[in-house]
Amino acid sequence: MGTNGSTMLKPLRQGLPPLDPAAVSNAASCALPARYEAVREARLFTRRTLDQWDVGERFDDVCLVVSELVTNALRHAVPGESEHPVAPQAPAVRLHLMRWTERLVCAVRDPSHGTPVPGDSDDSSAESGRGLFLVDSFSDSWGWHPLAGTLSGKVVWALFRLQPTE
Repeated sequence: MGTNGSTMLKPLRQGLPPLDPAAVSNAASCALPARYEAVREARLFTRRTLDQWDVGERFDDVCLVVSELVTNALRHAVPGESEHPVAPQAPAVRLHLMRWTERLVCAVRDPSHGTPVPGDSDDSSAESGRGLFLVDSFSDSWGWHPLAGTLSGKVVWALFRLQPTE
């Protein structure tokens, strides 16, 4: 299947990454505050977690993607004072890291129902809007799905292939 420019950035909208949740070998998550220091906290959490899981070969790619997903969640998804407030017990943004034998998924949950939309990559002077292009470039696949049930918002995820550990 070749990809052309118009379809390259279409995320997988079928919902979850194509992995069996029951087969996950490691999982970790952390709640992030609705402020920009959360990006640094997310990177530190990711570094500690990947060190524990011994999956350092994709570390730089994963950290870059985590930074972009968390930044996007904070910029576009955290309601302002005038909008619907987030329930105090619910963290505004949550980062999940999940590992299978040869796959790693990072997923960021946020309270927005908005579809993740890549910005205009032709504008090289744009300060924002390129995050999803980076996610698409550095991960093996990515997608998003709306949350159901008592949780409102969505999850944006990115999948990374890992080297077999022989």
